[in-house]
Amino acid sequence: MKRNIIETIMGGVVLLMAAAFLILAYMGSGITRVSGYEVTAQFNRVDGLGMGSDVRMSGIKVGTVVGLRLNPETYLAEVRVALQEDLHLPTDSAARIQSDGLMSANYVLLEPGADEAMIAPGGAIQFTQDPVNLADLLSRFVFNAANKKATDQPAQ
Repeated sequence: MKRNIIETIMGGVVLLMAAAFLILAYMGSGITRVSGYEVTAQFNRVDGLGMGSDVRMSGIKVGTVVGLRLNPETYLAEVRVALQEDLHLPTDSAARIQSDGLMSANYVLLEPGADEAMIAPGGAIQFTQDPVNLADLLSRFVFNAANKKATDQPAQ
Protein backbone atom coordinates (compact mmCIF):
# COMPACT_ATOMS: atom_id res chain seq x y z
CA MET A 1 0.00 0.00 0.00
CA LYS A 2 2.80 2.38 0.90
CA ARG A 3 4.50 1.66 -2.45
CA ASN A 4 1.36 2.70 -4.42
CA ILE A 5 1.24 6.08 -2.67
CA ILE A 6 4.91 6.76 -3.43
CA GLU A 7 4.43 5.79 -7.09
CA THR A 8 1.38 8.05 -7.33
CA ILE A 9 3.25 11.00 -5.81
CA MET A 10 6.23 10.45 -8.13
CA GLY A 11 3.90 10.29 -11.14
CA GLY A 12 2.33 13.58 -10.09
CA VAL A 13 5.79 15.18 -9.73
CA VAL A 14 6.76 13.98 -13.21
CA LEU A 15 3.55 15.43 -14.69
CA LEU A 16 4.13 18.78 -12.94
CA MET A 17 7.70 18.93 -14.24
CA ALA A 18 6.53 18.15 -17.79
CA ALA A 19 3.91 20.92 -17.58
CA ALA A 20 6.55 23.34 -16.27
CA PHE A 21 8.87 22.52 -19.20
CA LEU A 22 6.05 23.03 -21.71
CA ILE A 23 5.19 26.41 -20.21
CA LEU A 24 8.85 27.42 -20.18
CA ALA A 25 9.31 26.34 -23.82
CA TYR A 26 6.22 28.29 -24.93
CA MET A 27 7.30 31.42 -23.10
CA GLY A 28 10.83 31.21 -24.52
CA SER A 29 9.71 30.58 -28.10
CA GLY A 30 8.53 34.13 -28.67
CA ILE A 31 5.30 32.93 -30.29
CA THR A 32 2.78 35.71 -29.93
CA ARG A 33 -0.29 36.64 -31.91
CA VAL A 34 -0.32 40.23 -33.00
CA SER A 35 -3.61 41.92 -32.23
CA GLY A 36 -4.78 44.32 -34.88
CA TYR A 37 -6.51 44.22 -38.22
CA GLU A 38 -6.48 41.47 -40.84
CA VAL A 39 -5.64 41.56 -44.55
CA THR A 40 -5.33 38.77 -47.11
CA ALA A 41 -2.86 37.93 -49.86
CA GLN A 42 -3.08 35.24 -52.55
CA PHE A 43 -0.10 33.13 -53.64
CA ASN A 44 0.41 30.28 -56.11
CA ARG A 45 2.27 28.33 -53.41
CA VAL A 46 2.88 28.81 -49.69
CA ASP A 47 5.59 26.18 -49.14
CA GLY A 48 6.88 26.19 -45.55
CA LEU A 49 4.40 28.79 -44.30
CA GLY A 50 2.10 27.87 -41.43
CA MET A 51 -0.29 29.26 -38.87
CA GLY A 52 1.59 31.51 -36.47
CA SER A 53 4.37 32.31 -38.96
CA ASP A 54 5.83 35.79 -38.69
CA VAL A 55 4.92 38.73 -40.88
CA ARG A 56 7.91 41.08 -41.07
CA MET A 57 8.75 44.47 -42.48
CA SER A 58 12.37 45.68 -42.51
CA GLY A 59 13.30 42.66 -40.38
CA ILE A 60 10.84 43.53 -37.61
CA LYS A 61 7.83 41.39 -36.73
CA VAL A 62 4.68 43.39 -37.48
CA GLY A 63 2.13 40.61 -37.71
CA THR A 64 1.23 36.93 -37.65
CA VAL A 65 -0.24 34.49 -40.16
CA VAL A 66 -3.69 33.64 -38.78
CA GLY A 67 -5.22 31.68 -41.64
CA LEU A 68 -4.34 29.58 -44.67
CA ARG A 69 -6.86 28.20 -47.14
CA LEU A 70 -7.23 27.23 -50.76
CA ASN A 71 -9.57 29.55 -52.63
CA PRO A 72 -11.93 27.13 -54.46
CA GLU A 73 -12.68 29.65 -57.21
CA THR A 74 -9.13 30.72 -58.16
CA TYR A 75 -7.20 27.68 -56.82
CA LEU A 76 -4.76 30.06 -55.18
CA ALA A 77 -3.52 29.80 -51.60
CA GLU A 78 -5.10 32.55 -49.56
CA VAL A 79 -3.08 33.77 -46.58
CA ARG A 80 -4.78 35.82 -43.87
CA VAL A 81 -2.47 37.91 -41.70
CA ALA A 82 -3.09 40.01 -38.59
CA LEU A 83 -1.09 43.25 -38.62
CA GLN A 84 -0.33 45.71 -35.85
CA GLU A 85 -3.08 48.26 -35.41
CA ASP A 86 -0.75 51.23 -35.97
CA LEU A 87 0.69 49.83 -39.23
CA HIS A 88 -1.00 51.19 -42.35
CA LEU A 89 0.02 49.66 -45.68
CA PRO A 90 -0.25 51.57 -48.96
CA THR A 91 -2.44 49.84 -51.57
CA ASP A 92 0.55 49.14 -53.82
CA SER A 93 2.44 47.22 -51.12
CA ALA A 94 3.80 43.76 -51.88
CA ALA A 95 3.94 40.52 -49.89
CA ARG A 96 6.63 37.92 -50.45
CA ILE A 97 7.23 34.54 -48.82
CA GLN A 98 10.82 34.53 -47.63
CA SER A 99 13.12 32.22 -45.66
CA ASP A 100 15.77 33.09 -43.07
CA GLY A 101 18.05 30.36 -44.35
CA LEU A 102 18.24 26.92 -45.92
CA MET A 103 16.68 25.01 -43.03
CA SER A 104 14.53 27.65 -41.36
CA ALA A 105 10.80 28.28 -41.52
CA ASN A 106 9.32 30.75 -43.97
CA TYR A 107 7.70 34.06 -43.14
CA VAL A 108 5.78 36.77 -45.00
CA LEU A 109 7.88 39.79 -45.91
CA LEU A 110 5.96 43.01 -46.52
CA GLU A 111 7.38 45.67 -48.81
CA PRO A 112 5.51 48.97 -48.49
CA GLY A 113 4.49 50.84 -51.59
CA ALA A 114 4.28 54.57 -52.21
CA ASP A 115 0.56 55.06 -52.83
CA GLU A 116 -1.25 57.54 -50.61
CA ALA A 117 -4.33 55.30 -50.25
CA MET A 118 -4.07 52.64 -47.56
CA ILE A 119 -5.32 49.03 -47.46
CA ALA A 120 -8.44 48.94 -45.32
CA PRO A 121 -8.96 46.30 -42.61
CA GLY A 122 -10.23 43.17 -44.33
CA GLY A 123 -8.64 44.30 -47.60
CA ALA A 124 -6.16 42.48 -49.80
CA ILE A 125 -2.52 42.86 -50.77
CA GLN A 126 -2.53 42.76 -54.57
CA PHE A 127 1.15 42.17 -55.36
CA THR A 128 2.61 38.87 -54.15
CA GLN A 129 5.64 36.71 -54.83
CA ASP A 130 5.82 32.97 -54.17
CA PRO A 131 8.63 31.32 -52.21
CA VAL A 132 11.76 30.27 -54.07
CA ASN A 133 12.00 26.49 -54.36
CA LEU A 134 15.65 25.61 -53.75
CA ALA A 135 15.29 22.11 -55.25
CA ASP A 136 14.07 23.66 -58.53
CA LEU A 137 16.95 26.14 -58.58
CA LEU A 138 19.49 23.40 -57.93
CA SER A 139 18.09 21.13 -60.65
CA ARG A 140 18.10 24.03 -63.15
CA PHE A 141 21.73 24.74 -62.31
CA VAL A 142 22.74 21.10 -62.72
CA PHE A 143 20.85 20.63 -66.00
CA ASN A 144 22.10 23.92 -67.44
CA ALA A 145 25.67 23.02 -66.56
CA ALA A 146 25.26 19.59 -68.21
CA ASN A 147 23.72 21.14 -71.35
CA LYS A 148 26.48 23.74 -71.56
CA LYS A 149 29.15 21.06 -71.25
CA ALA A 150 27.49 18.99 -73.99
CA THR A 151 27.27 21.95 -76.40
CA ASP A 152 30.85 23.11 -75.67
CA GLN A 153 32.38 19.80 -76.81
CA PRO A 154 33.45 19.77 -80.47
CA ALA A 155 31.93 17.15 -82.79
CA GLN A 156 34.22 14.26 -83.68
